[in-house]
Amino acid sequence: MTFEDLNLNTPLHNALNDLGFTTPTPIQAEAFNVVASGKDMVGIAQTGTGKTFAYMLPILKNLKFSKQDNPRILVLVPTRELVVQVVDEIEKLSKYINNRVLGVYGGTNINTQKQAVAQGLDIIVATPGRLYDLALSRALQLKSIQKLVIDEVDVMLDLGFRHQLINIFDILPQRRQNIMFSATMTHDVELLINDFFINPEQISIAVSGTPLENISQTKYQVLNFYTKVNLLVHLLKDRENFNKVIVFVAYKRMADRLFEKLDEFFKEELCVIHSNKTQNYRLRSIEQFREGVNRILIATDVMARGLDIDNVSHVINFDTPEYPENYMHRIGRTGRAERKGESVLFYTEKEQEALENIETLMQMEIPVVDFPETVEISNELTPEERPEIKERNNPHRQKEEDAPGPAFHEKKAKNQKVNLGGSYRRDMAKKYKKPKTRGDKNANRRNKRK
Repeated sequence: MTFEDLNLNTPLHNALNDLGFTTPTPIQAEAFNVVASGKDMVGIAQTGTGKTFAYMLPILKNLKFSKQDNPRILVLVPTRELVVQVVDEIEKLSKYINNRVLGVYGGTNINTQKQAVAQGLDIIVATPGRLYDLALSRALQLKSIQKLVIDEVDVMLDLGFRHQLINIFDILPQRRQNIMFSATMTHDVELLINDFFINPEQISIAVSGTPLENISQTKYQVLNFYTKVNLLVHLLKDRENFNKVIVFVAYKRMADRLFEKLDEFFKEELCVIHSNKTQNYRLRSIEQFREGVNRILIATDVMARGLDIDNVSHVINFDTPEYPENYMHRIGRTGRAERKGESVLFYTEKEQEALENIETLMQMEIPVVDFPETVEISNELTPEERPEIKERNNPHRQKEEDAPGPAFHEKKAKNQKVNLGGSYRRDMAKKYKKPKTRGDKNANRRNKRK
């Protein structure tokens, strides 16, 4: 099949020709008619198979020219970097189409985005949090939304966006088309589909969790963090093979620690992105890596989700991700658009269980590579790796039987009063000659006679 068989209009054909695309990927071919028909759809395909074009080609084909200010198409993605990327892809396809596209995300001035929204638009690409803020402030009207696309939905749910997604569903028109794409089908994704989709048609190009066949995978068993650093330096010195590398780490502190160590060897070849970096710094780092200014990019899982960067030669999993789905997203950064890619995984004894979960999800065992003899094995440990010291026979340590208990002392006399209830009120009424009830006018007279 070619794009000629999809019955696209001339502007889209011209845009695809400019991009050099002639043959649709399987998910693009399968999804086109379903999305164009207006039915709800759930697409399951490995990352790197062209999901953005899969939903945008049929949407743009049927998107008629309009001068109205409110958007008709809403695309939700999990991260700011992905907003920028999807907007760029839509603009490439819209080269010969007269439409208005805007990307909005948090971490930037919301007033500037309000002004941009007020200019009018047809397609809005957004992160859930910023979209909801704009809608609540009434700067953005969602009453004209005809199609809702949720891209990388499994990532959104992992990041805790479920409640924000539900809030957005509540303010969208009831009559709309729902389109969802995901690399893995998790329990949370199924719940979302059951709650908000109407008889969706599911298109699965591969079983959930199946890696791309063009990605070669290997693994190394490594002792600790600093030994991993030594092994990584050894691999990255092969500049000819490891010519464009993404190194994934679990969290921000590890990313900064690894950056400091690698900076001693690779200097200008190195860049890093994580959520503590400013938006401009992150976008600049990605752009420099994409253009080849930097050869090595250190990233956390959240930052590199869904990023489409051409010709990534290797993905190196510096740690073994706790959730197997994260591994699938990581290795999907290489081997994109049917190119060859390689994935390398480092794992310690403590990460053995996580590795087994990954191999169970993929239904395959990753080939192990012998640890190179020339790489130094370090005995230095990070604070997280050091064993917890349990003190024994410490004379200064307080024993449990000597621990202070709850304080106890006799109450002062003024605090020993008790609630006397009704009898107390009656005694007060006798003392001050109060009537038994407000309406009993003769009560005081009777009291005086007594």
